[in-house]
Amino acid sequence: MLFKNKDCKVLIAPVDVRLKGKPFRKKKLRDDEITTVVQPDIIVVCDEEKLRDERSVDGAPELVVEILSPGNTRTETKYKFDLYEENGVEEYWVVYPEFKQIHVFLLNENDAYGKPVIYEANENIRSTVLKGLKIPTNDIFKL
Repeated sequence: MLFKNKDCKVLIAPVDVRLKGKPFRKKKLRDDEITTVVQPDIIVVCDEEKLRDERSVDGAPELVVEILSPGNTRTETKYKFDLYEENGVEEYWVVYPEFKQIHVFLLNENDAYGKPVIYEANENIRSTVLKGLKIPTNDIFKL
């Protein structure tokens, strides 16, 4: 996956994403405000004030990609969906390698995820949030 944007940084796990519950849209968190730390597979952060260092981010990235494995439970998937939605992750991709599908969720005007756009093999995903980001799904399924 190649993405070049001087204003955004792509980070690959392990990276701690430090979040808290609704309503959270601050740029920087105090340690006592942190309620949850997750490690998504891939994130894109465009607000450098959120970067604590190369392995820690305070607040919601613009894009989160989670690649599921057979060990991921529905509970975990639902928990992260709710957490990312509550914290304002604008674009959330869930990759199902077993089914060669990628579900893309976007925050709507009510700060909630609507129905996903589903991409399959041999298609191109174009990010709504990160203008210019276009990735062939087959590149993701190779990961």
